[in-house]
Amino acid sequence: MTTVKNTNDHTTPLRRDIHALGKMLGNILVHHGGEELLNKVETIRQLTKDLRKNPDPATYEQLKKEMQSLEPPMRSQVIRAFSIYFHLVNIAEQNHRVRRRREYQLREDHGAQPFSLESAVLNLKNNEFSKDVIQDVLDKLSLELIITAHPTEATKRTVLEIQKRIATILQQLDHPQMTLSEREDLQDSLQNEVTALWQTDELRERKPTVMDEVRNGLYYFDETLFDVLPDIHQELEARLEDHFPDEDWSVPNFLRFGSWIGGDRDGNPNVTPDLTWQTLQKQRKLVLKKYDAVLVELMKRFSHSSAQVTVTDELRDAIENEEPMLPKGKKWRVEREIYRRKFAIILERLRQVGQSEIGYESEEQLLDDLRQIRDSAKTHQPGKNELKKLRKLIRQVELFGFHLATLDIRNHSGEHESAVTELLRKVGIQNDYASLSEEKKLEVLQEVLKDPRPISLLNEDYSEATQEMLNVFQMIRKAHLEYGKRSIEVYLISMTESASDLLEVLVLAKEAGIYRLHADGTVESNLNIAPLLETVDDLVAGPEILKTLFEMDVYHKHLNKRSNHQEIMLGYSDGSKDGGTLTANWRLYKAQQEIHDMAREYNVGLKFFHGRGGSLGRGGGPLNRSLLSQPAETLGDGVKITEQGEVLSSRYLLRDIAYRSLEQGASTLLEGAANVSQESEQAYHREEAWEQALEDISEISLKKYQSLVFGDKDFLTYFNEATPLQEISELNIGSRPMKRKDSSKFENLRAIPWVFSWTQNRHLIPAWYASGTGLTEYADRSVEHLEKLQKMYQNWPFFRSTINNLQMALTKADIQTAKEYKALVNDEKLGERIFQNVVDEYDRTKDILLRITGDAELLDHQPTIKESVRLRNPYVDPLNFLQVELIKELRNVEDKNDNILTEVLLTISGIAAGLRNTG
Repeated sequence: MTTVKNTNDHTTPLRRDIHALGKMLGNILVHHGGEELLNKVETIRQLTKDLRKNPDPATYEQLKKEMQSLEPPMRSQVIRAFSIYFHLVNIAEQNHRVRRRREYQLREDHGAQPFSLESAVLNLKNNEFSKDVIQDVLDKLSLELIITAHPTEATKRTVLEIQKRIATILQQLDHPQMTLSEREDLQDSLQNEVTALWQTDELRERKPTVMDEVRNGLYYFDETLFDVLPDIHQELEARLEDHFPDEDWSVPNFLRFGSWIGGDRDGNPNVTPDLTWQTLQKQRKLVLKKYDAVLVELMKRFSHSSAQVTVTDELRDAIENEEPMLPKGKKWRVEREIYRRKFAIILERLRQVGQSEIGYESEEQLLDDLRQIRDSAKTHQPGKNELKKLRKLIRQVELFGFHLATLDIRNHSGEHESAVTELLRKVGIQNDYASLSEEKKLEVLQEVLKDPRPISLLNEDYSEATQEMLNVFQMIRKAHLEYGKRSIEVYLISMTESASDLLEVLVLAKEAGIYRLHADGTVESNLNIAPLLETVDDLVAGPEILKTLFEMDVYHKHLNKRSNHQEIMLGYSDGSKDGGTLTANWRLYKAQQEIHDMAREYNVGLKFFHGRGGSLGRGGGPLNRSLLSQPAETLGDGVKITEQGEVLSSRYLLRDIAYRSLEQGASTLLEGAANVSQESEQAYHREEAWEQALEDISEISLKKYQSLVFGDKDFLTYFNEATPLQEISELNIGSRPMKRKDSSKFENLRAIPWVFSWTQNRHLIPAWYASGTGLTEYADRSVEHLEKLQKMYQNWPFFRSTINNLQMALTKADIQTAKEYKALVNDEKLGERIFQNVVDEYDRTKDILLRITGDAELLDHQPTIKESVRLRNPYVDPLNFLQVELIKELRNVEDKNDNILTEVLLTISGIAAGLRNTG
């Protein structure tokens, strides 16, 4: 398989890698299917490429004939050829990003790379920020990334490991001093890995269990995050010392990772309290293993003899006191190797965590021992270099503790209401709590929270659902005792609609002793309770919900014990599903502004939790661009963002890519928060007239979107028939059901399969539909309106990000290919009518975007991405064409045909690899 050549010099190594990998894949195709298979693949690729250049009916008919003539087993081999080619291209592109970054750093005149920590510190220095201001910003800085198992990562872990090995070999091949024989050996290894990729099943035979997802998530901590996170902090500290050499710097642990995997109960009956406990155990096992490996390495390095160096009395006394407790044979045998004696103690105590009294009870005890070694070694070391690995381990223990990653618990508001209703009924407080008005509910809940006595009864026969809910909170209490309070810090309430939704959780926490009201009136509260505002209506109501809570004495006392901080999660998926992407994004922006301003009046600090996905329809995009598009004033608050399952491999599989992604986010947040702290014009530049324009555009866009999705009685029929939704449910990519309930209602369909389905058929409706109508109607009112939009694009990061995401969405969508899916709609007139609606809106959106940006083509501002999409299309198109033909065949047979279904699933996996970030 070959690629189009490009004359852009910096892409030469990339084209070389893609050509080499494509050639190796071609060799494999010949080996498995002969020249006939290779020729068939090339013929189809060339026809789709020609069709892209010139939509000629004769070429189209020839392509259809080629597709229809394919029969098993060649058909599945053709599908796999295109799919695996995308995996190889993705690896090559990632490796090229690493290559380009290193080339940039090696240039003597390169300056500071944009969105690097070096660049951020330099900008702070050039803008004359004082040391005190910078340190204050650092002390308040908080960026937390939460990995999730949302089921659109279609790539198996085995395949990911092969991909990583291929990437490693490609990096090694770039080494300038490699001998000919070494290069030949690597080429052989590369061919073997590409062969293994072809000969490995890319589809799972069964749906992953939650514990499979937990293991997949932990893979990234094991492979990259354990080392990259402390490196980011230490790099920032080093750059501050370089540019402000006369100052002493302390960089706090502002960048952390958490997880939902094993704690997200919303709609997933497989996440039980026992399973969450198993997740915590697995996380601890991994982090202790990682510490053990580093300590063994440090022990080898710290061979210092007490005959050669003088150690602190504190360290010597500690060793003398602790060595007697070691079991026989565990004491270090060489008395003069003073540090190794201490490391022997540390290792044994670490290995006994949770096993015996010798084991550490908390990470603070381990940190005390490591700091003893550090403080002693500093007295006889000429510089910091020798201590760098020890300092890194201290940072790792501070970041990961004995729990590795904070595990968030999430559940649906209705589940809490049902449990509280039963508890109140059993003790005779309220016979039917669920039927009460919101005002009355709040009265009842506040009275319960003001009473130290519990409302749950021992040995009472509660319903299974209520008992399960009580078990969840008891498990959290147990986790705090066993793994520390950092192990589970936040309880998220999905579909929050009112203040009572939060108080219900506080009541359940009270029953487990997580929230306690003591007899003297003092309060103890060990769990943050966070509303999840998802729908457009909930985003509008959010400020009033929180204001109601902040004015309650009982909730104020809870917040007081949580450092007066309130976490609020913003859902990007359901808002977009209900109101369209433009309206949803504007409501998210407005909600943050309003909640931020209101919280300041009550002296409450905030942390906004952005529940974005990997796809454009769910708030996806690079981390730094996501941060830049938020209201500037919120950057000084804590920021928390989900990293969805489908982007984990592209961002965190390779160390250099992981580092760059996190560096971009950290540098953006640091600069943004610093500008906000000084209320600089750079941070706050936006005009009231711009916001009013977005308000008007959003209103028009919402009407347009809902007129199709909710107002057209045939739309759901089109969605169910013209997308591979039915078939996606058979793809074993996630443990969670596609629907919240066993119902075909639109509101019960999860946003993830909604977006994934529209991406597969190249409509991408959730990422752009109705935006064109809103923008066009506003712009056409007057010349001044269009000029205003152009000015907004040039000067307002939020609007620029919105417009650029729409450009990306239209570029990845493809009307020519999307047209093929009309054939799947049983009612031809219905299919034609709705598809034409989509086409008209696509054209309208494209036109207005180009008028606003002033560009000739979409994505002119990002030529590399535009070219990448253009070059990928001839390889994605065959998979789309085959998918349509196979779905027709599959849906027309009475009995389920597993072979055809497998081929459909292969096309789904291949298209996901080709388009990337699809769910």
